[in-house]
Amino acid sequence: MEKKIRFGLIGIGAQGGAYAGFLTGKAGMPGMPVAPCPPHCELGALCDIDPEKEKMCREKYPEYPFFTDWKEMVASGTVDAVITTVPHYLHTEIAIYCLEHGMNVLVEKPAGVYAKAVREMNECAAKHPDVAFGIMFNQRTNKLYQKVKEIVESGELGGIRRSNWIINTWWRPDSYYKQSAWRATWGGEGGGVLVNQAPHQLDLWQWICGIPSTVYSNCICGAYRDKERVNVENDVTVITEYPNGATGSFITCTHDAVGTDRFEIDLDKGKIVVDGSKKATVYRFKQSEAEMNATMSMMDVAKLTSGNAAGADGLYTVEEFENTDGWGYQHTTVMENFALHILTGSPLLAPGSDGINGVNLANAIQLSSWLGKKVENPVDEDLYLAELNKKIEEEGQFPTRS
Repeated sequence: MEKKIRFGLIGIGAQGGAYAGFLTGKAGMPGMPVAPCPPHCELGALCDIDPEKEKMCREKYPEYPFFTDWKEMVASGTVDAVITTVPHYLHTEIAIYCLEHGMNVLVEKPAGVYAKAVREMNECAAKHPDVAFGIMFNQRTNKLYQKVKEIVESGELGGIRRSNWIINTWWRPDSYYKQSAWRATWGGEGGGVLVNQAPHQLDLWQWICGIPSTVYSNCICGAYRDKERVNVENDVTVITEYPNGATGSFITCTHDAVGTDRFEIDLDKGKIVVDGSKKATVYRFKQSEAEMNATMSMMDVAKLTSGNAAGADGLYTVEEFENTDGWGYQHTTVMENFALHILTGSPLLAPGSDGINGVNLANAIQLSSWLGKKVENPVDEDLYLAELNKKIEEEGQFPTRS
């Protein structure tokens, strides 16, 4: 029988509950295709401090140990790795403890709330290279985005000039924010859409297009919501600059009931457009844009602007491809990759140390808006933490951070 990695789940909320289902074959709903349990993974134990979650787990998963203290689970011998499906501030605390005690750890996104804590987590991981350390950036398994990254990095379309992502496909009404007292708070959740809904896109954007050097943003807290309850950013507009002179923009919110997900990358020799994270269209110019600029007649310009420039006799060719992954497959792919990394040493799709890039960018976006000016990325850790603690003190609900 092949060796399997026993995963311990810390936190059995919506995400942890889904993972328990994936690892036991009990996920999903009737009629919904669900990813099977990864071949080298299995559930080892569950942990939560909520008595209702304990009752549910003991009824649904009676054959698996349940703990109310995650440190006891780490020391129990019932698990080979843990996944941190807990409030964001706890990600770094739990990961550092696991790393120091030889427990493999797969951190849920985001890596943390503020860059200082994530950097300390990464430094701890570097001191324990024999302990597996990954992050649940499951969107990196999306074959569509993998191919987009491959095309960009191949250089066939030249350098990136500009990238734009508008991602508003996560409408959240007031009832969502009222589910738990920690939601939509600086002290409990650590932010809004940038730390809860958008971390995957912030990761993919930088994974494919590179890390911006400066950030300028406008973040609105409680836009079109109960501002007494929603005290964090739920409407964000970002402008970025890159070392090579390229620019970018990122727009997201949680009050768009229809929603849009469109990612565009303009390059020297073409353009890539991704719609809905499901379909990509690649436009390959027969000449670079610079060459077209220098030589194109107004007749060709008319052809281009009227949309009749594709095809063998046109100015560019078009390729389309789609992603067909079902629900859960991306998460289970990360789990399987993490398990194989432990068992065979194969490379991680998403090393835990990569998590700081998204946290740095989210921090820079928030800090730029708070200060009303352009800021550098990576962010000034101490300045960001000082400003975050001001927000936490104003709320008066949670302790400040260090």
